[in-house]
Amino acid sequence: MSIRELAKEYKPYAVKIRRDFHMHPEPSMKEIRTSDRIVEELESMGIECKKAAGTGVVGIVKGKGPGKTIALRADIDALDLQETNDVPYKSQNPGFMHGCGHDGHAAGLLTAAKILKEKADTFDGRVKLLFQPGEETAKGALKLIEEGELDDVDGIFGLHLWNDAPVGKVSIEAGPRMASAGIFNINVTGKGGHGSMPHQGVDAVLVGSAIVTNLQSLVSREISPLDPAVVTIGIFNAGTRFNVLAGEAYLEGTTRCFSMEVNDSFESQIQRVVEKTAESYRAEAVLDYNELVLPTINDPAMSAIGERAVEKIAGKDALITYEKTTGGEDFSFYLKKAPGAFAFVGTKNEEKIPLYPHHHPKFDIDEDAMEVAAALYAQYAVDFLNK
Repeated sequence: MSIRELAKEYKPYAVKIRRDFHMHPEPSMKEIRTSDRIVEELESMGIECKKAAGTGVVGIVKGKGPGKTIALRADIDALDLQETNDVPYKSQNPGFMHGCGHDGHAAGLLTAAKILKEKADTFDGRVKLLFQPGEETAKGALKLIEEGELDDVDGIFGLHLWNDAPVGKVSIEAGPRMASAGIFNINVTGKGGHGSMPHQGVDAVLVGSAIVTNLQSLVSREISPLDPAVVTIGIFNAGTRFNVLAGEAYLEGTTRCFSMEVNDSFESQIQRVVEKTAESYRAEAVLDYNELVLPTINDPAMSAIGERAVEKIAGKDALITYEKTTGGEDFSFYLKKAPGAFAFVGTKNEEKIPLYPHHHPKFDIDEDAMEVAAALYAQYAVDFLNK
């Protein structure tokens, strides 16, 4: 049987295991039951596996002879979110929900593992199955890398079930797919005083306001207009009373971009604006900047393998072009270690499932997408190893 035929045959398994994960969501880096179930399933298939990165799982499917190693990644953590769907497989863990599709990713990769085990005599090399914890907190990928799980990998492929694309359609084009995400905070120190006599102090509200305004010039005047970028301040706290001059202010924000060059310049640019602006008002300001995830940029050759795989499992019409998104993914860290590609697998079908966005308490998917996801994982691996 072909991979496409096996994916169809194993679709009930994919749906069953996806619903099991959906009913038992667990927070990032605490996916204890989830990882135990994954080990249980892999061992029942006769696939070598081990725990990694705390609550992650790494499995190995060996081909008929020596060769390259391709990694397939699925994230497994859930969100701190109270589900409001009325479905038989509704979350049984109050306050937690698979509201992003990671339950489907894990189930899709387990189903692909069944297919690859059955088709192991058709390829050389190894398929490394990465069931990654902690994507939502951007800790899991870095932990797997730290433990050396990417050191022996020649390429990597991952996917995301996507409610903004029709079920049965796949986007895997080359170039930027998801944005970087930086998070920063700024502590401003001025000098308090009476609101009626501002000359006696240093107004932290004024300083913070100037910093907010000046930061916008980075996107409008320092970054090329051909490189999309965002600098947003989401928190600005200062002051205690209407007639008290604020002596301190706290700001918190985020950055987004699709270029490694822009991403690498953000911290120094923001630090310069923050410090010099504060200095011009006789205040001090300290920046704390953290790089949450990098831009996710598909390697052209790896995307081409994926496009051919999609044609094999679903036909040429299944390929679509989907605009990049400013959401972030820690899959991006893997792309610094090995060439790779990341696909969006459509799950939208408003005739069957009410449409809600990712991270919504009523998020759900058309489970027909499970067949596509499992087949794509498996076909990609075989095609890469046989290339």
